[in-house]
Amino acid sequence: MQIENSAALVVGGASGLGEATVRRLHADGANVVIADLNAERGGALADELGDGRAAFAAVNVTDADSVEAAVATAAALPGGLRIAVCCAGVGWAERTVSKRGPHALQPFETVLGVNLVGTFNVLRFSAAAMRANEPDAGGERGVCVNTASIAAYDGQIGQLAYAASKGGIVGLTLPAARDLAQYAIRVVTVAPGTFDTPLLAALPEPARTELGRQVPFPSRLGDPAEFGALVAHVASNAMLNGETIRLDGALRMPPK
Repeated sequence: MQIENSAALVVGGASGLGEATVRRLHADGANVVIADLNAERGGALADELGDGRAAFAAVNVTDADSVEAAVATAAALPGGLRIAVCCAGVGWAERTVSKRGPHALQPFETVLGVNLVGTFNVLRFSAAAMRANEPDAGGERGVCVNTASIAAYDGQIGQLAYAASKGGIVGLTLPAARDLAQYAIRVVTVAPGTFDTPLLAALPEPARTELGRQVPFPSRLGDPAEFGALVAHVASNAMLNGETIRLDGALRMPPK
């Protein structure tokens, strides 16, 4: 998939991994829609990038109508929607059973709703729009990139909701790729490890240093730009399809 002059939708694009992806795809010549709940940050990023190739769309991934509207905005851009990336996600920490009783149902449902159902919404509406594209020189109509986590494989104590949601994203990747192969649309998932995102920025520096030290090599937190670079490579490499790629410096998370 040629990035230059294509339209890209990055959901959760106002900060962290999503922002880095927006910056990379924009630098590579894409027309980018930054979709996020945070209108202030998303609008500021679009203004900063300037040049008419970046726009903001307000999106709640659990609201199908808002996702469909953001997809339509991207599809109307020059080049048509050919790259869709979903980075939206939330976390929750709670054990299956604690002294307070069993794990609460509502936060479990919320995390699955945002992370898994939200990803599904972005995938299904984006793929429907891509189906209308004319194939490019390589025969492709589009590529959808999901964001899971190494918690899908190495979920830690208290990560039931998060690990279940990310495991669901891993699980849907291959069947979605098989479903969409007839339309020349690829589906790939990236499962990042510990990255230097706004979430980890709130931790004390000694805790951040220790998290980085646990990574075999390079022994540091991941740079969001490295995530963005992988998304750009996935978009450009037509043989990447139906796969989940761990981006974690060989990290395997301990139980806690």
